[in-house]
Amino acid sequence: MRARPNAVRAALPPIDPAAMHHDQSPLLPSGVDAPMLQGETIGILAGWGRYPLMVADAVRRHGGRTAILAIRGHADADLAPLADEFGTVGLAELGGAVAFFRRHGVRRATMAGKVHKVKLFAPGAWRDLFPDWTGLKTYWPHFISKRLDNRDDSLLAAVAATFDAAGVRIFPATEVAPQLLASPGVLAGRPLSGGELADVAFGWALAKELGGHDVGQTVVVRNRAPIALEAIEGTDECIRRAGRLCATGGLVVVKVAKPRQDLRFDMPTIGIGTLRALDEAGARVLAIEAGRTILVDGEELSAFAEDRGITIASFAAAGLPAVPDSSAARAA
Repeated sequence: MRARPNAVRAALPPIDPAAMHHDQSPLLPSGVDAPMLQGETIGILAGWGRYPLMVADAVRRHGGRTAILAIRGHADADLAPLADEFGTVGLAELGGAVAFFRRHGVRRATMAGKVHKVKLFAPGAWRDLFPDWTGLKTYWPHFISKRLDNRDDSLLAAVAATFDAAGVRIFPATEVAPQLLASPGVLAGRPLSGGELADVAFGWALAKELGGHDVGQTVVVRNRAPIALEAIEGTDECIRRAGRLCATGGLVVVKVAKPRQDLRFDMPTIGIGTLRALDEAGARVLAIEAGRTILVDGEELSAFAEDRGITIASFAAAGLPAVPDSSAARAA
């Protein structure tokens, strides 16, 4: 039986358009701003996607200067015009990255954008990724001696520690662009049905467990059955894989922060590519975590979701519906 729409929408706080800034997307929080930077040069280590462009724009709007270091083979060419200082670097050239930031007076830097981790495991990766001495020392325990694991947090924390030791503190990009964090509520599309809410609760618990092991952030569910779990392939490919495995549609995609999320890097991020993957897979619900998910190009996301009949629902963890008790249902 389909739940009454008003009762379902009550599980998610509504968005009040009148409370928003005039230039703000309904997907983003109102009244949120970053402190003025007063001419400080902020370093941006830029990976793939449009998120680094949004961060660079936010730094400039808040009175800062940008020293942008684009990771070769990842970063968008449109970054250069947003940079007061601009350079490129190989993924493993950590010494070169430190030198670039220090040369331009950077004391605080942020990581923004995706790194395609599969490239680290490609044949000849170390030749193609241009390791320098600092990069080799940083990655040695992970890839050469294999004393440490290669999960995302392990690698990114090692990179951050190398910068910190050189006097360049890595900080969360959301400190300069807090307006990119998702508000709670139904952000686009129709209210969720009772069955969809049950899938969200089920997928949320799985995704948090997955994130607790630093494996992935995304789970795709149908009728409280896990269809696909994210690993090294990333969110968009996980969703596409779910679509191939369950071609009848009706998929619910849940993407959440890790239980011990390091806010400096690898925050859950949603861009137009993720919504296109949902559309290709026949998924019509995307559930995300309010205040801990970055939304890139919010107006474009909202327009695409409305056009394709996709619901984006943003939950605070405390507002989640309870996970139905399967054992009780079987006993009944």
